Amino acid sequence: MTLFTKMTALAATAAISATAALADGHVDRTGWPDSFTVGTASQGGTYFAYGSGWANLVAEELGISGGGEVTGGPMQNMALVHSGEAQFGMTTMGPAAESLQGTNPIAPGTQMNNACAMFPMYQTPFAITTLASTGITSISDIPDGARIGFGPAGSTSDTYFPRMMEELGVNFDRRNGGWNDLAGQLQDGLLDVIAFAAGVPTPAVSQLEVQTDINFIAFTEDEKEQILGAFPVSPFTIGADTYETMEEDAQSVSMWNFAIANCELPDSFVYAVVDTVMSDNERMMNIHRAARSTLPENWDRNGVLQWHPGAAKWFSENADADIAADMIFGG
Repeated sequence: MTLFTKMTALAATAAISATAALADGHVDRTGWPDSFTVGTASQGGTYFAYGSGWANLVAEELGISGGGEVTGGPMQNMALVHSGEAQFGMTTMGPAAESLQGTNPIAPGTQMNNACAMFPMYQTPFAITTLASTGITSISDIPDGARIGFGPAGSTSDTYFPRMMEELGVNFDRRNGGWNDLAGQLQDGLLDVIAFAAGVPTPAVSQLEVQTDINFIAFTEDEKEQILGAFPVSPFTIGADTYETMEEDAQSVSMWNFAIANCELPDSFVYAVVDTVMSDNERMMNIHRAARSTLPENWDRNGVLQWHPGAAKWFSENADADIAADMIFGG
């Protein structure tokens, strides 16, 4: 059964001058796949834009066919990469930990330890948006039985945001779907609130604020502290400059995202992919502003997954990373 639908054309290019050393045999390409896929998430979310972007960048730079795939998000990406159905993917630390423990709902009981950390991406803040016409300006304003869209089933948002809402005493009617679809439902009055867990700026929110007046709902200090005490998240501030119509900073919480690789991919291939993504942050920023955190020094944000040996080698050589042997696959 197909687990995801290919949504972007695979980019195939001949070797170019910037990668001549790779193309002319100076790098051992033994065992490299003929093509690769990157598991992302639904269209309208940051994963899709960010993941498709770096997939196309790697395809162009390394002269190999590759592209992003629409998936159900972090949980499904762990399953796809673990099985080898996708060479690469993206996940957050919460779903990664659950997958290692065998509690991933995609395949309950399967310890997905064949998905390795590749590089740090960015933090995913948890953010709440509604139409200004609802009059909802705080979490305490959300009415009983509110129809809340939590993103694709099994996504980071769908896994954790309903639990957070329950922790804060919100009673709701749970809805799922892709971010673009949920944004459309919000505009049509079929939803009261969307609870996003996605890198910022989130494309669906950026589009939404162009089309209608929206409210950005922040956590109060007490709500933030309550969530920090109950879930594996960190404090996060969504800056007022994140969206055109946002008027002030919003307090939130976040989880770190990491790119992942099937642990059995050739070391030289993963090393080359990491080098392509991590060596020029400006290029990544041109793909998505969330990449401002896609920096070598953030390698230490992973305390969950074993590293792919090729990735560990790159960070050891280029970021003075001191990665323990037992945190490297096969070490």
